[in-house]
Amino acid sequence: MMAPHPPLWSDRYAAGLALAARLQSSLGSGDPGTVVALPRGGVPVAVAVAEGLQLPLVTWSVRKVADPRWPELAIGAIASGGVTVWRQGQGGVEPEAVAIQQGWLQAQERELVRRQTLFGDPSPAALGGRHLIVVDDGIATGMTVKAALLSLAQVQPRRLTLAVPVVDRRVARDLAGLVDQLEALAVVDDLQAVGQWYETFPQLSDGEVLELLRPWQQRT
Repeated sequence: MMAPHPPLWSDRYAAGLALAARLQSSLGSGDPGTVVALPRGGVPVAVAVAEGLQLPLVTWSVRKVADPRWPELAIGAIASGGVTVWRQGQGGVEPEAVAIQQGWLQAQERELVRRQTLFGDPSPAALGGRHLIVVDDGIATGMTVKAALLSLAQVQPRRLTLAVPVVDRRVARDLAGLVDQLEALAVVDDLQAVGQWYETFPQLSDGEVLELLRPWQQRT
């Protein structure tokens, strides 16, 4: 089997439709499942998955903690329930200590609460006992997704599935132990940038995310 080469999808929604088709065969009939989108980039993928599977859709916010000088380089991630994940420190310097000292952690904790409120993340009780299908647009380092999975495990779901269009092979092995099922359309070596697997991969604004979520929020 030949290794996949980017790009594979026109946009996030197209990737979500392909992901829904993959998931269709693995879901049992009458499965009380809920698609859980990780904002912002995971939302258009999750919308397509929820439409394809005819399941309800909710969001579950998670925030990367980064050095403002290098915002693309995550040193940690936080999610609901007090979950924090930190990159292993080097040279005796722990990222957690640096983030707290510099105020980076506190800033992202405030942003997490803002997004939870804005996007209408459900209460943990609303998700307990359900099959949760966690959807993002791709996984390179896995830090934010790991935080989300650890957080969602606290709600005691009946089953936890991680579904993404593309994931780094090493990271997939690490995350597999946190879920009952991992579905990925492309598992690749040394994934540097999720965006390269899409023909168009724009950054989404809060307003665009809310517009995508509006039809689903009106059903609740």
